[in-house]
Amino acid sequence: MRPRTACPAAPRVWTVELRTHHNGLVLVCPHCPHNTTQIPAASARSAALTHLAGHARTNPCPSHLRTCQCRERGCHWHPRHHGCTGPIRLLLTREHGGRAWRLTDTCSACAAATAQAAIVPDTILTPTPPQLTTARRHRQRKGPGEQIRVREMLSYLTATLPKGTSPAARLLALQCALRMNSHMQARLPTGLLRSLRLSTTPDNTAGITAELLDPTLLGQAPARPDRMHAAHWALLASSASEARTLGPQAQLASVYLAAHTDPRTGNGLEELDQMARSCDTWPTELARTLDQLTATALLKTWQVSPYSGDLHWTLARTVPPRIR
Repeated sequence: MRPRTACPAAPRVWTVELRTHHNGLVLVCPHCPHNTTQIPAASARSAALTHLAGHARTNPCPSHLRTCQCRERGCHWHPRHHGCTGPIRLLLTREHGGRAWRLTDTCSACAAATAQAAIVPDTILTPTPPQLTTARRHRQRKGPGEQIRVREMLSYLTATLPKGTSPAARLLALQCALRMNSHMQARLPTGLLRSLRLSTTPDNTAGITAELLDPTLLGQAPARPDRMHAAHWALLASSASEARTLGPQAQLASVYLAAHTDPRTGNGLEELDQMARSCDTWPTELARTLDQLTATALLKTWQVSPYSGDLHWTLARTVPPRIR
């Protein structure tokens, strides 16, 4: 008797489309043919992301069975590159100006070559464990460290924030996403806003409270105190005195560079186009910002490979300075 071979894993590709309706929009999912949901336009983006996240949560797959779905379809979702390589991650892609969204398993190489896309952090899709009512104990941090958590959130916001969102708004969105409580509210104290110097400091001394509309963020794990540590880490990286004098674009670039730098060596490597997408700017404008950071001694060196388009840099400091 011949041994039975294992059945291949089901394709991990989910798509949703937002179609116009006389009373708003309709969310259409090919995987849910009998569930056509009518939604208001204001919450269409959040509804699409929540629906995709639900498919990913209810269809887990061991890492050794996951394959690059982009490669399985001939890699027609992006321009040509050097081939599939790297670990398999979930990639969120926005198409047709936000009217269609795709969540799929792709390799790191295909993910980097796909426009209007971002890797979805595992912490976004991990269900939040139930809270115990036992006596309080000294807790230990769980999940990735502050740097990795900020890097993952920057990637998520790259895909979910509309194109044209200002650098100041992106910095505030990063803080809100990391500081959000279970009621999808984030309190931004006046001292935090003053540290960012984004011209958003309120007249009162209590700060402001922001309400988030993306319920997918409720799936962040682990606990909120760990995310608060990441928010403070990002604040330190963005509020360096050298960057604050240059404005929000330089502050956002500083956070991105710090989040993608090897803390042991101070060196970093990313695609210039990918960083430009995360900062919502053009590569030429980004180059000017990098020159400004170099002139202020926050960035030691940077260069772009003329063949691969990779951005190499070295930070002058690997540990963000304290808020002054």
